[in-house]
Amino acid sequence: MNYQIREEAGFHYVDEGQGDVLLLLHGLFGALSNWDSVINVFSKQYRVVIPMMPIYTMPMREAGLEGLVAFIERFQAFKGLNDLTLLGNSLGGHVGLLYTFKHPDKVKRLVLTGSSGLFENSMGGSFPKRGSYDYIAERVAYTFYDPKVATKELIDEVFDITSSIPKCMNIVAIAKSAQRNNVAKDLSKIQVPTLLVWGLNDTITPPEVAHEFNRLISGSELHFIDKCCHAPMMEHPERFNELLIDWLERNPVTVPAELS
Repeated sequence: MNYQIREEAGFHYVDEGQGDVLLLLHGLFGALSNWDSVINVFSKQYRVVIPMMPIYTMPMREAGLEGLVAFIERFQAFKGLNDLTLLGNSLGGHVGLLYTFKHPDKVKRLVLTGSSGLFENSMGGSFPKRGSYDYIAERVAYTFYDPKVATKELIDEVFDITSSIPKCMNIVAIAKSAQRNNVAKDLSKIQVPTLLVWGLNDTITPPEVAHEFNRLISGSELHFIDKCCHAPMMEHPERFNELLIDWLERNPVTVPAELS
């Protein structure tokens, strides 16, 4: 980890590099570290910004997609971010879609990988059992094609989260909110270039979900990565970055003539 986690105005976030803004959103059990390879490669040419979403710490009454979108709105305003390239994995993709629906003027490009919003199996089909380390290890491994990607550090992190009753309650509330919120009818509103990068072996948002996103988002571009499950940027970082570099170069952010 070669970057600083900043703490400011109640936000914990990464802000590295200069240039067009890449705003990265992690998933339900995600962390800033999920995007390590993206930060390391893209901060040389772009401004990479990643807020730590308050999934486990937000008040229970706000624990849902609306609360997370409101958090991103506050963070965007605080940092003064505009002309965004929004990248979201899993739940982060879902939040990114809802943000884009509300603020189409702020989002110039969209990248979804293993996004929820159409259909997903929560944590491999069941919710976390508190207190069972072996169960958590099995469920974390389930999110990867190669179980070895589920390091002890990652398993320990999820086990710690699921050992807390308040955190578990938030997880359940947010997951239920995501399951209730189907975006199919609104995807035709997406008018910006959209890249879909999916694990060919994704068990949580299976390949047919990617095909449906591709069908419903006009002009979107879909790529599958073989021997890859739900987090391509973690399991196959080099291939993920290759696809992203190529797509960003072919779809530059355009600024209106009167502003250039």
